Amino acid sequence: MSVPEPDPRPAASGRLEAAVHVPLLDALERLRSRLVALPLPLRTSGVDAVRAERDAAIAQLDDYLLPRLRAHSAPLLVVVGGSTGAGKSTLVNSLLGEVVSAPGVLRPTTRSPVLVHHPLDARWFSTDRVLPALARTSSVAPAGVGRELRLVPSATLPQGLALLDAPDIDSVDVANRALAGELLAAADLWLFVTTAARYADAVPWELLRGAARRRARAALVVDRVDRGAEAVVDDLRRMMGREGLADSPLFVVPETVLVDGLLPEPAVAAVSRWLTDLGADAAARADVALATRDGVVDDLVGRARELAAAADAQREADARLRERVRSAYADAAAHVRAVTSDGALLRGEVLARWQDFVGTGDLFRSVEQGVGRLRDSLTGFFRGRPAAAPGVETALAHGLQAVLLDAADEAAGRAHAAWRADPAGAALLGGLELSRASRGLRDEVDRQVRGWQSDVLGLVREQGAGRRGTARYLSFGVNALGVSLMVLAFASTGGLTGVEVGIAGGTAVLAQKLLEAVFGDDAVRRLTVEARERLDVRVASLLEGEATRFTGQLDALGAMQADGGPLREVVDDVVAAARAEREHRSPVQPGHAGDSRPLRGAGTVVEEAAPRPRRGFWRRLLGRDAPA
Repeated sequence: MSVPEPDPRPAASGRLEAAVHVPLLDALERLRSRLVALPLPLRTSGVDAVRAERDAAIAQLDDYLLPRLRAHSAPLLVVVGGSTGAGKSTLVNSLLGEVVSAPGVLRPTTRSPVLVHHPLDARWFSTDRVLPALARTSSVAPAGVGRELRLVPSATLPQGLALLDAPDIDSVDVANRALAGELLAAADLWLFVTTAARYADAVPWELLRGAARRRARAALVVDRVDRGAEAVVDDLRRMMGREGLADSPLFVVPETVLVDGLLPEPAVAAVSRWLTDLGADAAARADVALATRDGVVDDLVGRARELAAAADAQREADARLRERVRSAYADAAAHVRAVTSDGALLRGEVLARWQDFVGTGDLFRSVEQGVGRLRDSLTGFFRGRPAAAPGVETALAHGLQAVLLDAADEAAGRAHAAWRADPAGAALLGGLELSRASRGLRDEVDRQVRGWQSDVLGLVREQGAGRRGTARYLSFGVNALGVSLMVLAFASTGGLTGVEVGIAGGTAVLAQKLLEAVFGDDAVRRLTVEARERLDVRVASLLEGEATRFTGQLDALGAMQADGGPLREVVDDVVAAARAEREHRSPVQPGHAGDSRPLRGAGTVVEEAAPRPRRGFWRRLLGRDAPA
């Protein structure tokens, strides 16, 4: 059977129609895009709650706010929520006079939410206009899945008004509880059901406080109240006043026997009349929808500002962790530079190989007698002899490799300890072997050391290509001069040369004078500096590669992209658009009331435990009229 099209006439020709303000809608859509793209990957303080807030804000935009702005004349959605066993389904059935939502026998009741609407309003809910994450079904059989919305048409319900029976808000089933929260957040109006025995429970009041904070319109029903239990009602009113709900209606449903599964008409008369009046007053429905919508916008603005601060905290945590790594490996590089500049490498095996290379006879005696005679001794010693330097070169390589490996291990240990002491870093270390240098580092160290020694030999060849130094250069050989430059580089700190350092029994002195005999003083100083710089570049590259084992974890998460600034800009746009939209609203005009009829019990005259809201209640509640 085909479903009739919804009535094209707006529910109110004035205020609600003016709510569709394109700049506000655009600003909120941009806000949603920012929230979806907001990275919160690091375990900063309270990040789980922040992630939940972000998801809740996106869900409220999708389920309620954006659909309400895009379809301003959609029916008013009244969500019936409450605690386990409060009687929500029984109340809905009793208001309609038919069983449309089967009350659960077992707790928790794992079932789909049920949305009851007038037949002419079917198309408003058969699409994904609201609650797009829920599949639609019209099956009359109780469903066993929680992510399904069962649609039930009922001509008893006034056109322009829909009732949604939600799962228990305190269900032990996590999915049911989450779904109940989503449905309440999508409501234009809450009808909150509790019992005389459970009205003070913590979970319902946590949700009600949230509703009060964002000024959502709500009414409370306290069920199963024994005669003479006025103290319960009085206490509940006090709690409502304390939590910012003093103006919300409170209905009392007495303890009574069900008839054919329904509450007697007198028991639901007050609630029926209240909903019937609301269903018949299109302008009041428009006011309720706008008031709730405005409250949600304001609440969303506050949430988004907090999320912007959380994004800044993510960025700061990312920077903090990177700085811990940078500091550890910068200290390692400084340590390598110190050890390879103070002559420490010129002892032990290196010194022995150097002495084998240069000899210990007349050459060393000339050092003792005076450095001034060293140039001639060196020239006479090396002229015509082969350059047998591999032993010194190998010893230097082994010493440098050991220094680099130790420094990398030390840096990894420091960075690992710093991350482990930081909650954001500790969460990234699980299952990763980062407390020591990488397993393949030794091969990379060997490659870099060989590369540096080749650099040094290249500098010697380049310098020796000059005409003035060619004869001496050829007489000594590339290897001998290259090893001498390596030795001198390991005894050069801040531009000082081997003469000033004077280390390891004249080792650097001999190397310096040998090089000066070939290239001259100025060239030796320049070559030494360049050899040092090339070593520093290779050490930095090596340690940077090790550091990326840490920083790569951060790069993969993208927390550096978390920036609250752009989000704040969009929030400011939302605030400006909302202010402009509210300032330019049209006055409330009477609107089409739709196909309206009384709900079950609305005409029953009873002595009410809770006074019936007087005519025009919603206008007074929203500040439209002064109380009589």
